[in-house]
Amino acid sequence: MKILILGINYQPEPVGIGPYTADMARSLVAAGHEVAVVCGKPYYPHWRVEPGYAGPARRTVEDGVRVTRVPLHVPKTPTGLQRVIHHASFTLSAQMSMLAAARRQRPDVVIAIAPSLISTVAARITARLFGAQLWLHIQDFEVEAAFATGLLRQKGLLARAALAFEKWSLGADRVSTISPQMCKKLIERGIAPDKVVEFRNWSDLTRIMPLTAPSPYLDEWAIDRPMVALYAGNIANKQGLEIIVEAARLLEHRKDLLFAVCGDGPSRSRLVESAAGLSNIRFFDLQPAERLSDLLGMATIHLLPQIADAADLVLPSKLVNMLASGRPVVATASLGTGLAQEVAGCGIVVPPGDSAAFATAIERLADDVALRAELGIAARARAEERWSKVQILDRFEKSLRTIVEPPTDAIQSTGFLRQE
Repeated sequence: MKILILGINYQPEPVGIGPYTADMARSLVAAGHEVAVVCGKPYYPHWRVEPGYAGPARRTVEDGVRVTRVPLHVPKTPTGLQRVIHHASFTLSAQMSMLAAARRQRPDVVIAIAPSLISTVAARITARLFGAQLWLHIQDFEVEAAFATGLLRQKGLLARAALAFEKWSLGADRVSTISPQMCKKLIERGIAPDKVVEFRNWSDLTRIMPLTAPSPYLDEWAIDRPMVALYAGNIANKQGLEIIVEAARLLEHRKDLLFAVCGDGPSRSRLVESAAGLSNIRFFDLQPAERLSDLLGMATIHLLPQIADAADLVLPSKLVNMLASGRPVVATASLGTGLAQEVAGCGIVVPPGDSAAFATAIERLADDVALRAELGIAARARAEERWSKVQILDRFEKSLRTIVEPPTDAIQSTGFLRQE
């Protein structure tokens, strides 16, 4: 197949959607397909274009993938309006590169990654002009997430326009998303069930392994407390990370437990400021992807907050590697949500925003070695059962073939097989 992918995020971005899009592209090349990608200049999660990538569009070939990186507006403070401008600038910048890539490649299928939902305009125009199938992959429901996090008011002309645009954007030949609950939302929005595909994020289970010895980060960062409650990932308003600081304050009397927050994002400075004066919480920068197993293995307990209104609008991709590391998770989620169901049996789930319950769950795991070990073993088993990179990408490639290659009975009806 000839496959053209449009996604604002791509490697070398170390976290978020970018690594998944890059893995997908590389796996399709490994399966024998011709793959081109149009993406933005790398900027996430720092919200600034990485040094060395400024300037006009740049074309490279990386791991067999033809990659075109286009310029885009990256706001210093990603407010609701600034995010709209950010995504719109990518769409405008990407359109010409998409058409140019399609002229060179003549794609069979165009895959659009959301976010950015606005960029589906460029993907749809390209697919229709060149007679390609259009596949939309939704990593999170941007409009509802914007409502939930306060980036967009739920009433008014802008809200109605955003919802109308989302409905229009879902008119693809196939629409995939990352959890059963999010698939259900697509069907509730009127997408035919046979057009909806579950396409999960994944973990490279050969790279992320449970550590059998202390993580080298403990010495490198001079961590002298025997237990670490770790959050590693993007620091933004969607996560509700204030609860980690509140739990640290409630458990400051415990000299055997350190809270570690490792990551970057638009809310980091505010979070650091709120933790001022606490002796049991430390902040670290993002670490190289090749050291992710050591970083996650530093945790005694993984922390995964999520605000209540974001439930089933996104399934945090960081959960995948947390489980793969073989450590228990304390998550905030309402009962019955996708996140609660994924963590059940691998950790403890408490109500969103309940800092006392969050702290109690952390303390319970800190005090119960047997329970930690039991849940950690279950976490690794869950990762192997549901989140294997090889299995998920293989299933996706097979699903992708179904919209490009006609079924055997259709070929037979044309008489082609009889002619052979």
